[in-house]
Amino acid sequence: MLKIGITGNIGGGKTTVSKIFEILQVPVFYADDAAKKVMVEDLILIDELKTAFGTEAYFNDGELNRKHIADIVFNNEIQLNKLNAIVHPAVFRAFDAWTATIKNAPYVMKEAALLFESSSYKMCDYSIMVTAPLELRIQRVMARNGLTREEIENRNARQFSEEKKAQLADYVIRNDDTELVIPQVLKLHRQFLDLANK
Repeated sequence: MLKIGITGNIGGGKTTVSKIFEILQVPVFYADDAAKKVMVEDLILIDELKTAFGTEAYFNDGELNRKHIADIVFNNEIQLNKLNAIVHPAVFRAFDAWTATIKNAPYVMKEAALLFESSSYKMCDYSIMVTAPLELRIQRVMARNGLTREEIENRNARQFSEEKKAQLADYVIRNDDTELVIPQVLKLHRQFLDLANK
C-alpha cells in the first residue's frame, strides 16, 4: 500500500483537495486532527508535555490547556520547536497505527500542514504540494477564519516557502483558479493506482 503525503501553505486548499481524494474512496489521515487527539490520549506525549511546559499544560480533567502552551510558544521559536519535537513523533505513531487498520486500499494519504518541516514526508512514498498565490490564500483565510492579514502572514512565515515545498514535492496541484482542480486530482489518482499495482 502506497503512502502519499499532501501539504500546502495556509489557505492553499490542501484539505479541499484531500476531500476530493476521499470522494474517490482514498483513506485520508489528517495530521492536525490527529495531533489534537494524541495530545489528550497519548500518555507518553502527555508526560513529555508536562515535563517541558509544566503540569499547568493540562487541566485537572485531562484536557489540554491550549492557552498556557500557546502563551509559551507564541513568538518563541525555541519553545515552538520543542513543542513540535514532542508532538510530531506521537503523530507519526498515530499514522502508523491508523495505516495498519486500513485494508484493501491501493494507497492512503497523509494530509499535513508541516509535512516537509516535520520530515514526515520521509514516511511517504510520494508527496503532493497544493499551491496558490499568497494574495489569493490570504483572501481565502480571511473569509473563512476571520483572521487578520497580519495573523495569516505570521502563520505563513512559520512554514517553508511555497517554492521550497514545490521543489521537495513529487507532484504539484495548482489551486489558483487558472486550472480546474478535479481533473488534476483524477490524473494523480490514476497514476497512484498504476504505481500501487506495480
